[in-house]
Order: sequence, then structure tokens, then C-alpha cells
Amino acid sequence: MSKPRLKIVLVTPEIPYNTGAIGRTCVALELELILIKPYGFSLDEKAVKRAGTDYWKHVTLSEYDDWETFIAERKPPRDSMYFFEEDGEHSLYEPDYQQDAYLVFGCESAGLPRSILDGNDDRVFHLPMLSPLVRSLNLANVATAVIYQAMRPQLMG
Repeated sequence: MSKPRLKIVLVTPEIPYNTGAIGRTCVALELELILIKPYGFSLDEKAVKRAGTDYWKHVTLSEYDDWETFIAERKPPRDSMYFFEEDGEHSLYEPDYQQDAYLVFGCESAGLPRSILDGNDDRVFHLPMLSPLVRSLNLANVATAVIYQAMRPQLMG
């Protein structure tokens, strides 16, 4: 039996560089990357591979045609789902993340659809920002910060 691992879920990602960079982080930490279509790019694009450098071929990648298919096939327990939005009710520092959690991020321009967030307000988290001048942060940067926070107990060993 394999040990539990976090899973990173990108819902309709738009920018290939972000997806590539997140994929590279997944390789570094032996995590699965789950992509929910449609994408704003092709996975064959050089930009994805450039951001993931020569690591992209090592990404443990799963793809789903839509959110409903992902939920139907994976059947993730509600308490293993953590959603990230700039206006999330809770800080990413609050939860004790499950080792096999799904960390869910939306597309760069619009975030997660309301249809996904409805009924999950207690599961929506944000990365704190101090300056009112910044509306949001880069998806790859947020994902990396969240991943390392979620894995902190494992990484501190």
C-alpha cells in the first residue's frame, strides 16, 4: 500500500507557465497533479514544458474533462478537500491538512466557479496579504506556498 500523498487540483488553468511550475513542484515533492479541463493552452505547448523544465515528463498527471467527472471518479471525501481563493474565509495556516488531501485551485482570471464553492465555505482558505494594493498573487506562487504549509509536518520529519 502506498503512503498517503497530497494531490494538487487545478480547475481550468489558463496559463501554461503556472501549470508547468506547479508540475515541477509536484515532481520535487512526489505529488500528483490533477488537471480539470478545459485548459487555456495545450499540454504540448513549449511553455508548459519550459516552466516544468525537463521535469515535466516525471509529473504524475491525471486529467478530467470536468469537475463533475473528477468528483464521480475520485469520490474525494469532503473533509479532504481544501479550496483556495483570495477571499476565502479562513487562512491557509488554520487547518491541520490531511496527508492525502486535495488542494484545489481555480483558474488565474476567475478563480474557482461558484458551483464548486457553494456549500463549502468552511473549506475555503486564503493566503494572507498585508498590502491593499495587491488584489491577488500568482497561482504558481500561491500553490507552492500552500503545498509547503500543508506538508510542513512531513517535511520537518
